[in-house]
Amino acid sequence: MTTSRPGEPSRRPGERGDLLDPCCPTRQLLDRIGTKWTSIAVKVLAEEAPEELRFAELRRRIPGISQKMLSVTLQSLARDGLVARRVEPTVPPAVHYRLTELGLSLERPLSALRVWAETHMQEINRSNQLADESPPS
Repeated sequence: MTTSRPGEPSRRPGERGDLLDPCCPTRQLLDRIGTKWTSIAVKVLAEEAPEELRFAELRRRIPGISQKMLSVTLQSLARDGLVARRVEPTVPPAVHYRLTELGLSLERPLSALRVWAETHMQEINRSNQLADESPPS
């Protein structure tokens, strides 16, 4: 059995994609979740799972994010089925967010990426510093 959408190449389940192809599942996922705000929002929501967090509490826990950027990030995560949104009909409405099972399954690979970054960012920063100090060739 192959899986494809109109205009996409056929692919067997589990078959690896080609990162150079815009239809590659890995490339599509990185396009969706590759921002710092997305990975931080997933981490913060995962820390509370399965409980919900209100929008204002999420904003307090994510230093530096604007209200607009948090809203856009959560809308994108909800659209992708990674976050569930619940609105209480109060004045003003109380909006609650939690990770879905699919969203929770994303926390583990993002956590592995954080571990890799914590292990290697000092080395990467040193390399950048050396490159900045070297005369242009």
